[in-house]
Amino acid sequence: MDTIRIGVVGIGHLGTYHLQKYHMLPHCSIAAVADTLEERARGAADTYRCRAYTDYRAMQDEVDAVSITVPTEHHHAVARDFLARGIDVFLEKPIAKTLAEADDLIALAESRSAILQVGLIERFNPAVTALGHVITRPLFIESHRLHPFFSRGTDVDVILDLMIHDLDIIISCVQSPVSGVDAVGVSVLSDKVDIANARVTFESGCVANITASRISNKKMQKIRFFDMNGYHSVDYAKRELLSLRRSITPAGATEITENDVAVEPCDPLEEEIRAFTGSVMTRTQPLVSGQEARKSLDLALLILERIHTAQEIIRHDTDG
Repeated sequence: MDTIRIGVVGIGHLGTYHLQKYHMLPHCSIAAVADTLEERARGAADTYRCRAYTDYRAMQDEVDAVSITVPTEHHHAVARDFLARGIDVFLEKPIAKTLAEADDLIALAESRSAILQVGLIERFNPAVTALGHVITRPLFIESHRLHPFFSRGTDVDVILDLMIHDLDIIISCVQSPVSGVDAVGVSVLSDKVDIANARVTFESGCVANITASRISNKKMQKIRFFDMNGYHSVDYAKRELLSLRRSITPAGATEITENDVAVEPCDPLEEEIRAFTGSVMTRTQPLVSGQEARKSLDLALLILERIHTAQEIIRHDTDG
């Protein structure tokens, strides 16, 4: 395949960025866009000189691969229609609302030999890439992902909207089954959980304390790892890594020194799109495959279940 015919479904905030990145790639040709709002679809089509649709199914004969950036509740149905035709799919996170939906998409992609990549963008953050060169066996992890409130994304709880990025990174670094979850969360400005904290323990002995909020007055996106040999702090937004290690001086004293770890500048979304189109062209498994995305969804849903249980206990005690 010399050129990939690209379609984008959902021309909102993310869909617009996807189009910009595809437009930059010489091996991609934007063939069609779709949005339920005709004016948005036509505006994008005029910009990229492609066809516009309000029904995404009308583009299926015109594309080899699609980006799907629609609300989470539609992920399964839209992705399924393309995968069933053997069309490769980049699906924004989370992969689906339920594990049953996720499993259906994973199985369908496999049966049709289609690529399924999920948009957990922090995997392509250069600071996270650099982290992989120094981290060993994490013992304690603490993450904070705090955002001001925007109505975009409130179709799901903050766990599926924001926290899932950190869950994905933690799972990929710890590489151990979950042994326990405690969580608390509250709704503030929407009818979903807007701020949440989870304490997750793993069979390896690692403990992760994870906070996500979309009602903060400023933005923070940081994660810290403590292991047997040092401390590693990632600032996702600044794409910076501070890595400290324990070392022994020639005199036999213990000291803390900074690891010299290069963080190569890059645009994570561009790298994510490049990775997807690379998988499409080479027919290789994506870094963030459907199976990988299922792991973070599984943990996210377990955290949400614990929050709802805690809320029921509080309501029962209050009513009593």
